[in-house]
Amino acid sequence: MPDSLSPQERSLRMALVKGRNTKPELVVRQIVHSLGYRYRLHKSELPGSPDLVFASRRKLIFVHGCFWHRHPDPKCKLARLPKSRLDFWLPKLESNRQRDIRVIKIASDMGWEPLVIWECELSDTQKLRNKLRCFLGEKS
Repeated sequence: MPDSLSPQERSLRMALVKGRNTKPELVVRQIVHSLGYRYRLHKSELPGSPDLVFASRRKLIFVHGCFWHRHPDPKCKLARLPKSRLDFWLPKLESNRQRDIRVIKIASDMGWEPLVIWECELSDTQKLRNKLRCFLGEKS
């Protein structure tokens, strides 16, 4: 199926996609802050420029969009594939997923404990709060 937008329209639409300070990231930040934890943002010297960095705890949080990062959970409705241009999207999204796997491994090898929060997890705020509290509660 061909793209429903012209190349110019597609370019404009893709330019609107944010990489930082996304709504899911802001929700996670608000929850972490409300739990009393303080953090740094997007430390570029760390692998993958993590969304939240807890240096004294050696912990990192990555907030991943289910579509862009190919959430592997088969129950996730947000990780669907586009209906057009699969020859473009499949390699693009798969390379994102492979990069994420590499980044997590590198961070772990460097002595950091990474946590990935998926966009779809934001629908259950209490469960997410508990997950974050458990992750941040103990110093490693």
